[in-house]
Amino acid sequence: MRIDCPNCHRVFNIPNTRIPKKESIAFPCPNCRGIIELDPNSERIALEDMDTQRDQNRLTGTALKKKILSNVMDLPPMPQTVLKAREIMADPNSDFRELSELLKTDQAIAAKILRLANSSYYGLSGKVSSVQRATVVLGHKTIAELITMGGASSLLGNRLEGYGLDGGDLWKHSLAVGFGSKIIAGRIKPAVANDAFTSGLIHDSGKLILDRYIGERWESFEEYMSDGQHTFLEAEKEILELDHSEVASEVCKAWKIPENLTTAIRYHHHPSKSQGSLLAYIIHIADAIAMMAGLGLGIDGTFYEIDEGAMEFLGLQEEDINDIMGATIDATQKILE
Repeated sequence: MRIDCPNCHRVFNIPNTRIPKKESIAFPCPNCRGIIELDPNSERIALEDMDTQRDQNRLTGTALKKKILSNVMDLPPMPQTVLKAREIMADPNSDFRELSELLKTDQAIAAKILRLANSSYYGLSGKVSSVQRATVVLGHKTIAELITMGGASSLLGNRLEGYGLDGGDLWKHSLAVGFGSKIIAGRIKPAVANDAFTSGLIHDSGKLILDRYIGERWESFEEYMSDGQHTFLEAEKEILELDHSEVASEVCKAWKIPENLTTAIRYHHHPSKSQGSLLAYIIHIADAIAMMAGLGLGIDGTFYEIDEGAMEFLGLQEEDINDIMGATIDATQKILE
């Protein structure tokens, strides 16, 4: 039975066998300690019928993996304005006017870009009144950053019950990893900072697909991790036969994200398997830093593991992590304001 706390709205999955068959019950919410009251009699029969039907329709193994991957195309596409803007900015013969004219055709993206451009992070609060001025004042690289954020914000803002993420949590975590990746890249190879930001921002897009499947199989996830020896990522692989980073790479292909970014996202949990992708290592450490900072932390962050040798690969020391974390928190909070 799925129970929604009326106070904090956190969702919990409790096996029907643990719910009394006759009497009503009340118990404290594990998250906020508020009281949850439940009358199982009115819903039990319908819920049991739903559970039976769900079990009959529940796929496993290769069939499940095929089903999950087929649903990638069901995701809302990355706005065409974002894709076209990236093409324009990749053309050395393009100019600010061409870009600003494109952005004027998509008022939703344009409004988000202006709002972000006037955030305290860019230091231009109240000074950017048009997209054309934003392109001139901020420059191509920053505009590319703003366009990517504007396109991704609505896609990554939903609540993901399977991962224990409330509305906005995934967006906050994605921003943190994006900025953390940009900061790390700025220290070791500034030329890839823009790509690092983009790949960091959308690195967890696979969770948008997997969330429903995790919710349907939550008891299996809970049982698999009950001994404290397995990570959530391992549970995804064991139960669903693929993890969210693998699905994210398929999402990126559907969104026409460049191959070097797609590869980095595919291996952001295990960069040592990426055949030396610098971006994969950067996202990996930025992800860990965002987890340590508690930015958009979901259930899957409980046993996050840093790949052996990742710090050495990037030439980072322990003292660097604190500096990067502080800068990441500051950047994320300024945008979220």
